[in-house]
Amino acid sequence: MSRRVRRKVANKGKDGVVSLSCHETGVEDLGTERNGVVDWTILPDDTVIHLFSRLNYRDRASLSSTCRAWRVLAASQCLWSSLDVRAHKFDTTMATSLAPRCMNLQKLKFRGAESADAVIHLQAKNLCEINGDYCRKITDATLSVIVARHEALESIQLGPDFCERITGDAIKAIAFCCPKLKKLRLSGIKDVFADAINALAKHCPNLIDIGFLDCLNVDEAALGNILSVRFLSVAGSSNMNWSVVSHLWHKLPKLIGLDVSRTDIGSTDVSRLLFSSQSLKVLCALNCPVLEEDTSVSTIKTKGKLLLSLFSDIFIELSSLFADTTKKGRNVLLDWRCSKKKDKNLNEIMTWLEWILSHTLLRTAESNPQGLDDFWLKQGAALLLSLMQSSQEDVQERAATGLATFVVIDDENASIDCRRAEAVMLDGGIRLLLNLAKCWREGLQSEAAKAIANLSVNANVAKAVAEEGGINILALLARSMNRMVAEEAAGGLWNLSVGEEHKAAIAEAGGVKALVDLIFKWSSGCDGVLERAAGALANLAADDKCSTEVAIAGGVHALVMLARSCKFEGVQEQAARALANLAAHGDSNSNNAAVGQEAGALEALVQLTRSPHEGVRQEAAGALWNLSFDDRNREAIAAGGGIEALV
Repeated sequence: MSRRVRRKVANKGKDGVVSLSCHETGVEDLGTERNGVVDWTILPDDTVIHLFSRLNYRDRASLSSTCRAWRVLAASQCLWSSLDVRAHKFDTTMATSLAPRCMNLQKLKFRGAESADAVIHLQAKNLCEINGDYCRKITDATLSVIVARHEALESIQLGPDFCERITGDAIKAIAFCCPKLKKLRLSGIKDVFADAINALAKHCPNLIDIGFLDCLNVDEAALGNILSVRFLSVAGSSNMNWSVVSHLWHKLPKLIGLDVSRTDIGSTDVSRLLFSSQSLKVLCALNCPVLEEDTSVSTIKTKGKLLLSLFSDIFIELSSLFADTTKKGRNVLLDWRCSKKKDKNLNEIMTWLEWILSHTLLRTAESNPQGLDDFWLKQGAALLLSLMQSSQEDVQERAATGLATFVVIDDENASIDCRRAEAVMLDGGIRLLLNLAKCWREGLQSEAAKAIANLSVNANVAKAVAEEGGINILALLARSMNRMVAEEAAGGLWNLSVGEEHKAAIAEAGGVKALVDLIFKWSSGCDGVLERAAGALANLAADDKCSTEVAIAGGVHALVMLARSCKFEGVQEQAARALANLAAHGDSNSNNAAVGQEAGALEALVQLTRSPHEGVRQEAAGALWNLSFDDRNREAIAAGGGIEALV
C-alpha cells in the first residue's frame, strides 16, 4: 500500500470556470536599512504627528506608550478629527475612554448596533459626519438619540446593508434635530412615507444629497417637495410610480444628478425626465432591465445631458462632461482627479458619480444577473479598478469588494470566471490591489486582500500576484492584529498554496509561521480564520520541505488542537487533511511519528471518522491511513477503536 497526499486543488471546468478550493486574501516589509543610530527623540513635533497620522489606532497607541512626550503628541486634536472604529470592538467602555480625545471629532465610521449605541458616549458635540454599516439591528431609538445629541451633523450614511429596523419616525427625528444636514443616505428601509420626507423638506433647508436605496416604498410625490436637493438616488427601490416621478421630479429646480439604477423604470419616463428637467445634467440608470429590453431605447433624446446605462460606454459618456477633449477613455476619472483646474459644480457631480457607480456596481456584482458578461469584460472591471483609485475611502473599499465579488459567479459551488479574473490582471489590477493592501487603513487592507484571494484562484493571476510581491504582503497581513485582515490574508495564502510553484515562496516569506500563529491567536470563535489557516497549511504540508517547516513552527500541535476542540466542520476537514499530508512523508521526515505521538491526535481523528459530514470523515480516514504506516501508530489506532470506526 502507498501513502496518499490529501490535497484540494482548483479544478478548471467548462467555459473557463474554476472551482474554488475555498475562497478569499497585505503590507510590504516596512523596515528600512539603517546606516546609523537614529535618535527618535530629536524629531520635530510636526514630524512625529505626521508619523502618527500614518498608523492605525492600535499601532498609534503602542507608539504613544513609549515616552511621555509622544503620549502628549498622540493626543493632539488634529489626529482625532476622524475616527474609524469598524475594525474594533467599540462599546460604551471604549467610547468613554476615548471621549477626552474626541472633543473636536468631526467624522466617525462605526459598525453594528453595539457600536451605534456607544456613539453618544464619545461626547463629540461637534460631530459632522457619521457613516455606519452592518445596520440591520440599529433601531429608531438608537438613531434618534444619536441625532439628538449631535445637532451639528451634516452627513448621515447607513448602509449598504439594509436598515431593517429603522422607520420614518427616525427620519423625522433626523429632520427635527439636524437643521444643518446636507447629505442623507439610508439603505433598505421598508417605508419612507410622506410625513418623514416632508419633515426633511421643512427643517433641513441645506439638504442637497439624498439617497433612499433599496427601499420597499418611497413616497415619490413628497420627494418632489425637497426643493434644495441637487443629487437624488432611489437605486434598487421597488414599487416606484414612475409616472408620478417623471411628472413631478423634473420640476425640482436644483436637481442635477438622479440615480434610478436597479429599478424597473422604462424608456418613456427616462426620456420625459431628460427632456423636461431644466437643471438635470446626469441620469444614472444602470442595470434597469425594463429600460435595457426596450428596443426603442436608442432613440431617447438626451438634450446634451448624460445618460449612464449598461448599453452605453460609460467612460465615453463621462468624458462628455468635460470641455477638455483630452480627457478621454478609461483615464477620464484619473485625469479629473489629477486636474489642477477644477470646476466646483463638475467636481460635485464627479464625486457623487464615483459614489453612485461604486454602490451600483457592487450591488450588481452581488446579485450576479445573467447576461452581463460583456459588460464586465469590456468596462465593468475597468470601472472598478478606476474607482479603486478614488480619493473617497468608502468608494475605494466598495470597488475592491466589487472586484472580489464579481469574479465569483456561483456562490453555491464557489466558482470564479477566469475571463473576468484575467481582465482585472490585464488592466493592472493586481498592482493596484497590492498597493491598497499595503496601506495603513485596515478596512482597505481587508477588502483588497479578499479580492486578491478570490482572483488568485486563477493560476495566471496567482502567478502575477507572486511576481508582484504579493506573497510577502499576504504573509505580513496574516500577522495583523485585525481579525478580518488576518482572515482574508490567510485565504489568499490558501488559494496561492494550491500552486506547487508558490509553496516554497510562502515558506520563505514566513507564511507557515504566520499561519500557525493564527491558529493559536484566534483559537476560538473565529471559524473563518481557522479554516483558511488550516486549509493553507494542508496545501503546504503536501510538499515535503514545507511539511517540515509546518512541524518546526508548531503546526502539529496547532492542527491537533483544532481537530480535538473545534466543532465547525470546515475547520475539522482542513485540520484532518493537513494532518494527513504531514503524515504522508514518512520516508523523508519524522512528521508521521510526530503526529502520532501528539497527545490526543489519534483519538481526535478516530472521533472525526464518525462525523455526519462526508468531507470530514474522508479526510480523517486519509490521515489514519497515512499514520498507520508507523507500527506504534497502527497499534494505537487499533486500541482507540479506529478499526471499528473505519469499517
